[in-house]
Amino acid sequence: MFTKIMKWISIAALVLAALWLPGASSQVLLEVVVCVSGLLVVSQAVRARKYFWAAGFLAVAALFNPVVPIALSRRMFLLLDWVCVVAFLTSLAVLRRQPILSMPSITGRTPGSESL
Repeated sequence: MFTKIMKWISIAALVLAALWLPGASSQVLLEVVVCVSGLLVVSQAVRARKYFWAAGFLAVAALFNPVVPIALSRRMFLLLDWVCVVAFLTSLAVLRRQPILSMPSITGRTPGSESL
């Protein structure tokens, strides 16, 4: 659930950044939010064994890395911004949380089981 919330926050932040030129302080906040969300999606994709998605979001996390920022032109930033919005929206549908299966009962009768 936390990953899904972070995806939606990243989508909102990226759309706001695309529609409004962020200042220096809000740019750092945008980079932190998108980088953390990207890393959360990477871990979710690896658990789901979708390594192509993991590699893509690892690239997103690297591009929005606040520690070593990458200088991009405004036009390239807008293009990258919208590509990331589409990637996060698509990941909401593709990378769904796997349901947790309940533990089988040791006293339940299953065909072919032996009695205790």
